[in-house]
Amino acid sequence: MPPGLRLQLVLMGRFALRRGDQELAVPASSQRLVALLALRNRRIGRYEVTRTLWPDYAADRSAAALRTALWRVNQSGGQLITAASSGLSLETGVEVDVHNMVALTVADLTCDLLPDWYDDWVQDERARLLPTRLHILDSLARRLSASGRHADAIHAALAAIRLDPLRENAHQTLIELHLAEGNRSEAWRHFQRCRQLLRRELGVDPPESMRRLLEQRKGPGMPKAGTGTTHALQR
Repeated sequence: MPPGLRLQLVLMGRFALRRGDQELAVPASSQRLVALLALRNRRIGRYEVTRTLWPDYAADRSAAALRTALWRVNQSGGQLITAASSGLSLETGVEVDVHNMVALTVADLTCDLLPDWYDDWVQDERARLLPTRLHILDSLARRLSASGRHADAIHAALAAIRLDPLRENAHQTLIELHLAEGNRSEAWRHFQRCRQLLRRELGVDPPESMRRLLEQRKGPGMPKAGTGTTHALQR
């Protein structure tokens, strides 16, 4: 295959197989096989594949389903799967978006893994990838802020909060970004929203580090000292 025309597999947001600008058609029954091999990222025995993809099928029926899925993959126009006696694996030349998540955009990172798929194994993979997505968004927000791109940094931090509204680190990052931008009043407002959310959902207050962060950066837009800033933060 000519350079620049490697197969690209997209799993965030939807399933798509591309070669350059061309999207290749892959039957639905074969998409799950391709996605499983891509997400496991290793050679998988045929028994593990059939038990994962067709757990309710008898052995002979699941084996037949696997043969059909493999045959249909071969009709898609791309060399996707290596089949050996020891098992199945995705071709090493296929680029998979979730294997290089740090290169994804904020929009890509906010998309769920195969959102319209409800198989148990997909939901397990979705849960496994979530902490990685959150960590990347947090790191991206801090890098953007350090380079002076505060609006883009806040966009990334808000994306992390949408993914996991109860993640305290994401809220603290957003507060830090507002303070770095000089927007103390918005930092204070977000602290209040975070406090209300955590109390309502978990029955806890924000971490002490978040409160100290705001106390250390008092200024216009924050509660005046005469009104008892510390007490207001602790309520």
